[in-house]
Amino acid sequence: MFYNLLTRTLLPAALGNNTRLNALRALSSSPSIDTVLATESSSKGLIILNRPKALNAINLEMVRKIYKHLKKCEKSKLLVIIKGTGDKSFCAGGDVRAIVEAGPTEESKSFFREEYTLNHLIGNYKIPYIAFMDGITMGGGVGLSVHGRYRVATERTLFAMPETAIGLFPDVGGSHFLPRLNGKLGLYLGLTGFRLKGEDVTNAGIATHYCPSDKLKHLESALLNCNDPDDIPDIMNSLTTKPEKKFILGPHLKTINKCFAAPSVEDIFKNLSEEGSEWSLNTLDILKKMSPLALKVTHRQLEHGSNLSLTQCLIMEYRMVVRHLEDSDFKEGVRALLIDKDQKAKWNPSTIEAVTSERVAKFFAKLPDTEELKLTELNWVLKNGDKYLQR
Repeated sequence: MFYNLLTRTLLPAALGNNTRLNALRALSSSPSIDTVLATESSSKGLIILNRPKALNAINLEMVRKIYKHLKKCEKSKLLVIIKGTGDKSFCAGGDVRAIVEAGPTEESKSFFREEYTLNHLIGNYKIPYIAFMDGITMGGGVGLSVHGRYRVATERTLFAMPETAIGLFPDVGGSHFLPRLNGKLGLYLGLTGFRLKGEDVTNAGIATHYCPSDKLKHLESALLNCNDPDDIPDIMNSLTTKPEKKFILGPHLKTINKCFAAPSVEDIFKNLSEEGSEWSLNTLDILKKMSPLALKVTHRQLEHGSNLSLTQCLIMEYRMVVRHLEDSDFKEGVRALLIDKDQKAKWNPSTIEAVTSERVAKFFAKLPDTEELKLTELNWVLKNGDKYLQR
């Protein structure tokens, strides 16, 4: 999900006495605007996220529209392109303030349930899915892009999974793609919320291609005029460029791999402290600002996710998010950063050492059968793979 201060405009203003009702409305609809422009030619599909004032943040209504259009296109089209309106954002995520203020309602659960189902569809899409990650791509926007076959970054791309700062965890399939990045880079990104910009999104292995924003229209036109899906790789390669800049985290990858290979968050803290460089100590300071509970939950999440399929990861994450709606630092994190904006979250517990293994394990516990996330492989997972979800 999403908390970035750059996009506070997407969050409802003073909600008055009808906070809960308004929060539910914010989750499900955006009156007087067509939030998803879903168009198609005879052989191509195009999805445009159309909430520019909210930096194309998604709600339940948008999730449903995107899912419906993707299912339709999968049966009859050669490819699908998804992009955002404007030049600031592909998709800045979801409205976490509305989610927190709505509480653990069926509406909130429906948002996550259907969003994760959409992520699953994208990750298993049968025809080429091409995401233009032009601008802010965080939280829910990552889920709409990173699982697709082609992900195109531009110089305006700003990527992050910043959830630990609001007491949450990197969801929308973060447990699947983050552990599969080079070395311990994914764990570093997931715990710290570090922001990658432009070419570095490709250098990190998150985007598959890089294209200057002024060339993006040309790439889109070529794809929409393509008549043979076998030509798509050549089109992508010929109209995109290789990153020219060296990876911003390149000089620190050895330290990241060493310090973040530790078996626990406490040991990561210890490694960074003992390494002692300016970069390591700055990283340690960043981690100390995050929710200790969220850090430990995320560490276990990504450890588990390295051994799970995308389907299994999303089932696990749905269990986790339901528990977060019920009892976690999520509400306090959103309060401190987005509601009261005092930047003084009172985490519970307040230290890493006070977060017990038993508390962490509760986030991974199986839900009642009727409440589990229902995906294609669910029956197989529950029969054969549940030991991995609850280790």
